[in-house]
Amino acid sequence: MAMQPGDKFGRYELVSWLGRGGMAETWRARWTGDAGVSKSVLIKRVLPEFDSDEALVSMFINEARISASLSHGNIAQVFDFGRVDGQYYLAMELVDGQPLHRVLKRAAKTGLPRLPIPLATYIALEMCRGLHYAHTRADDKGAPLSIVHRDISPDNVLISYEGQVKIVDFGIAKARMARNFKTEPGVVKGKYLFFSPEQARGHEVDARTDVWATGLVLYEMLCGQPPVTGGQASVMMRLANGEFPSPRQLRADLPVELDALVMRALAVALEKRYESANAFADALAGFLYSFAPRFSAMNVAYLVRELFRGDMAAEGRELTVPQSFTDELALWRAGGAADAPKKALTQEEIARVTTEPRGTRKLQTPAGRKLLPPATTVPPPVAAEPPDMEPHTSKTMALRAGGRMWAVVLASAVVAGVGVVVHHETSGAEPMPAKGGKVELSPVTPIPTGMPEKGPEADLRRAREFFDKGSYVKSAALAESCLAVLPEHPDCLMIAGASLARVEKFEEAVRHYERFTQKHADHPFASTARTLGDEYARKIPRPPTVDPVRLVVPQDAHAEQLVSAVKDFIKKGKYKEALQFAGQCKAAFPLEPECHLMMGIAYARLNEMAEGARYYRRFLELAPTDHPYRAGVVDLLKAYDETSSRRR
Repeated sequence: MAMQPGDKFGRYELVSWLGRGGMAETWRARWTGDAGVSKSVLIKRVLPEFDSDEALVSMFINEARISASLSHGNIAQVFDFGRVDGQYYLAMELVDGQPLHRVLKRAAKTGLPRLPIPLATYIALEMCRGLHYAHTRADDKGAPLSIVHRDISPDNVLISYEGQVKIVDFGIAKARMARNFKTEPGVVKGKYLFFSPEQARGHEVDARTDVWATGLVLYEMLCGQPPVTGGQASVMMRLANGEFPSPRQLRADLPVELDALVMRALAVALEKRYESANAFADALAGFLYSFAPRFSAMNVAYLVRELFRGDMAAEGRELTVPQSFTDELALWRAGGAADAPKKALTQEEIARVTTEPRGTRKLQTPAGRKLLPPATTVPPPVAAEPPDMEPHTSKTMALRAGGRMWAVVLASAVVAGVGVVVHHETSGAEPMPAKGGKVELSPVTPIPTGMPEKGPEADLRRAREFFDKGSYVKSAALAESCLAVLPEHPDCLMIAGASLARVEKFEEAVRHYERFTQKHADHPFASTARTLGDEYARKIPRPPTVDPVRLVVPQDAHAEQLVSAVKDFIKKGKYKEALQFAGQCKAAFPLEPECHLMMGIAYARLNEMAEGARYYRRFLELAPTDHPYRAGVVDLLKAYDETSSRRR
């Protein structure tokens, strides 16, 4: 008989079903001790059909034996192992977050196909710290356990809503204490896309195999794709021979130093690879805190919270994300396409870059330092220019971020980089060129003295000053004053939108961004305004879709009865009532596909297409392959995804 939420499983109470893998299923559960002390855990249970498979059970026991000996902040801890009714289980730390592969997929779907450089580097760094602990773990007598994970991939890395990075699933790990678990020659275990050359050849592996796999995970985070794709034989051969492009060939804004670090981790020859995960971690840390000195791990937390905000809302949860991070996220999404491909580094260049003492090379300018598009000019001043005013020429603004984009808030960057340059006729004087022949200005162009105290240009100047000071209400009021005279001026629209968003008047902010994109479709910042508008539109409070409907749902109703009631309400056009019964069905029978199908239909009829699509997908996960409605739901989701893609 299938287990249900609320069932007792040994000394644990099952709370909700989480998922199913190749040989086991996972449940959120609760352990309760004396005096009401309780703890949430994850139960990983071998599926009944595999109870008699000695090889799989042996692998599961091996995972328990190895994982139970590990206690590190970057490894999900195992608390308990045993059998209930003949079924093996693990009780593990419940990581409140998402697996990395889901983070990458969700990011790509929402306009972020590649993770920002500091975030990707930090995640790989934390992975290395956990792996090094496992690699160097010794038994009670000091003898090394020689643990090698051998299955590092985005599936086995969890990112919590608090920014923690946790490695899981040591199921096929090689360790000295694993009885009779030495790999036979020519036998490979793990995911072939992440095989090291020695692993692909079926050779003996050590800690450097996990270094290779971590390098591949970092490669995928930075580039949005693995270095090699295709069939198993082709992938394994190309990886084993080093026949793949460097990350910088796929992402041209990647600093040459980071490209070199990744390629050293992916060196085919073991002697050229990092000798340990700790050495790789130290190299990544040196790069990260040179590239982004004020990096905070909370940015990882904020990214996961923002990407899965809808999922948490469905659970009745809401975790805060600062407005400044929302702006940064919009900046990343509006980053644009990569430049032309770069030539891959040679092995000699990699060796030179990765072995030079820190400080001997200047870090490559990150993407955040690229010149912004030409600034929009402010209307000519009402008052005549004073005779003693120095000539001032409109130029492209340089956006400097102190080695990173982290401290740059997109709204303030746009405000600082646009609308502060006043166009005057020059007297023929040429500005002094910067190094390399390019003219660069300071991040904020000084406002020339003698500006008029009234008029739209004065309002815009003062609005920017108040915005820089954090006085967003005053900034918004001055921007609106500018728009009263020049209703379509792009700079006034941008600062008005940014200021209103900061005081959480998202609906008004979105209207200003929409006006900007409608009236200035060819403007260099049109895509940025569109991205910001979309981002803030998600924050506009919406009234509940379903008004409270007083309906009595029998507590002992079967799933079939509830589904039938939902269908009747849908036929009568009573979609709110249908949604309430469908919700009761889902709550009482969370694994019943028909309940999720009814939820999807009800939400779709109420024009909540995103929620409808979410329940349709859950229906497909639960429904058997021969379900009569399966093909129709697949077609509906395909049409929905195509429509959503066109809107983005």
